[in-house]
Order: sequence, then structure tokens, then C-alpha cells
Amino acid sequence: MKRQPRDYSGIAVTVPVSVSYSRTSRRTMPWFLGRALGELIARSGISKSDIDGLAVSSYLLAPDNGASLTDMFGLSPRFLIDFPYGGACGIIAIKRAARAVQNGDAEIVACLAGDVAQHGYGFNAAFSTFSRDHVYPNGGGGMNAVFALITSHYMNAFGAKREDFGRICIAQRANSAGHPMALFKQPLTMEAYLNARLICEPLGLFDCVSRVCGSEGFLVMTEDRARSLRLPYVLIAGAVERHNAYAGDPVISHFGVAAECDDLYRQASVGPEAMRFVEAYDDYPVMVMLELDALGFSRPGEAVSLVREKNLTLEGDIPVNTSGGMLSLGQAGAGAGFLNINEAIGQLTGRPMGRAVAQPEYGLVSCLGTVNYDRGICTGAMILKKGRAA
Repeated sequence: MKRQPRDYSGIAVTVPVSVSYSRTSRRTMPWFLGRALGELIARSGISKSDIDGLAVSSYLLAPDNGASLTDMFGLSPRFLIDFPYGGACGIIAIKRAARAVQNGDAEIVACLAGDVAQHGYGFNAAFSTFSRDHVYPNGGGGMNAVFALITSHYMNAFGAKREDFGRICIAQRANSAGHPMALFKQPLTMEAYLNARLICEPLGLFDCVSRVCGSEGFLVMTEDRARSLRLPYVLIAGAVERHNAYAGDPVISHFGVAAECDDLYRQASVGPEAMRFVEAYDDYPVMVMLELDALGFSRPGEAVSLVREKNLTLEGDIPVNTSGGMLSLGQAGAGAGFLNINEAIGQLTGRPMGRAVAQPEYGLVSCLGTVNYDRGICTGAMILKKGRAA
């Protein structure tokens, strides 16, 4: 019998910060992560010495790591961990940091993630020895080719059309209107989407995430501590992760946490209908469809009908990626694993960087990381709940 996990009661996630999204930068990764840390300290009103836990994720931090950052930043934490899981790092960081706080291993954990924009095969090959030794020496075409394969497979399996992916991209661009970090400022039309330059069939320009430089951060502490500091915060209603799920799929056809979906909602004591918005990992729109399928908003393979019938904008039936997501803001490497979490915190505390969803009580975040050729290995999902007024 599967053992039920301890709940995350009493834990607050607070002070979402985003730093300096830009296409290029001469800054180093320690600078970006240090800037995020400085913002966390300034906005929370704590001192640097109050931070006794540190969780870090970055593809391009090496040869530095979390330990060397403590020396650079003048920290002396009791809890320290690095997360090499890319887009899945945010949910994993919250889960590990929450357990550390519950168990007394730390009182305040600063969670940091980010990267500078890197292009070419070298960056992708660094994901794994499989990529380095077997994919790219044999002509692997980078992430666009990986997700072109996944998208083609989804289209063939479930009858999706390019217009269906376009509906996701168009809705997210509408959601990004007025967001200060939006990389793309103009509304997107179906005509522009379909006529855009083909990148790797069937992917066009607007299906592909743009790499940017930047960093993200948030704090994990007890709810009592957040209230004493008068910080707006969210609570963890439920959280799951699953790695290397559905390994028998020739090409990814299921999002990994589909296997944990029932447990996620059981933890939260609510169902998908209670989610006022969904922040889905969206490096490519096919992933949004897979996540909606996996998390109970449609039955497997029926997200195609959902995106045709439902309005995914902030004013619509199921607001998806309320900031515009990575497809509108860009992907700061491992920082992408924090971006949607920070948007969810902003929405639930009434302080989003862009436009607000009306009166949210619950929101759902899902994530993907560590992509190997035809699938993402690491997946997670988390239901966040509005905290009490400070």
C-alpha cells in the first residue's frame, strides 16, 4: 500500500522576485543569483544572517555551486542543496525546503534559480551523457527538433492541428499584455502564427521559447514567521513529483505526474474545478496540452477539444499561464522552473506583476525538466492556496 506523505501545513512560500530578463548580458550567473538574493532580503525585511537554508538551480553556474555561493554571498546556512533538474527545480525546491523547515533543519530557506542565454548544441549536450555521446554526435537538432518530434507524435496520436497549438500561443500572448517582463509586446493573431517562419516542422517561430538571461527567487518559511514579518504568502495544498514515468512510451505521450494526479488532489481536498488558474510549463505548446490532460482538466488526448472549446485567457474559462508564460516572457534556463511559481504566488496574494485573475483561492503549477531526446524525465505539480491576510 502506498504510504501517504506528510502534509505541508504550516509552511509559507513568499516574496517572489524576478531579475533582469534580457536577451543578452555580460553578467555572470553569481551576479544574477546574488541580485535575486538581495531582492529577497530587501523585500522581506529580514537580515542576511536570518537565511539559514539555500536551494540553488542553474545549468551554467559550474564550476561554482551552492557551497561556493555561500562564500561569495556571506551566508552560513544549515541546509544547502543544488537542483540539476531544470524546469522541474521550482517544485522540487519548495518540497525539499518545506521539509527542511518542518523538521527544524532551517528556519528560512532562500530558493534561487536562473541562467544566462546560451545557444548551440553545446548547451543541450550538457544535459546528459546520453545527449553528449549518442544524440548530438549523430546529428541531433537541439531542443526545437526534440519538441518537433513530440509535437508530431501528439498530432498523429490525438488529431491535434497547428491551429490548436496556435490557440494556446495566442491566449498566452493576450495574457502577457502589460506585463513588464514580456519579451513580445504585440498581440498574436492566428494568421501571424500560421504564417510565421517554420523552425522545425511542424514547429513555427511562435511555438519555440526564446532563451533569455535572468534569475528568480522566493523564500520558504513557517506561516507564523511570514505573518510576523507581515509578508503576503501562499500555502502548499498539495505537491507531487514523478521521474522517468511512462518510460515505455516510444515518444512521450503522457505527462509524468499523471500517475500522481489523484494523490495531488487528495492532498488538497479539492479537484481541478477549484483551480482558478493553471501555470503550465510551456517551453512548447504541446507540453501545455500534455499537462492539461495529465492534471484532470481533460481526459488523455482530449486537451485538443479543450483548447478549441475553452477560453484560456485571464477573462476566460481556464486561465492558462496568466503572465503569458515562457512563450511570451522567455526562458532563463533553470529559472523557468521558478517563473510560473512566482506568477502563482503573485496571483494568489493579489500582487501579480501583470494583470490579475479575479479572486483566486487555489492555483495549480506544473513543471518539466531534464529533457532527453524524446521526453522530459522530471515532472512535478503543486496546488498553491491563498494564505491568510498578514
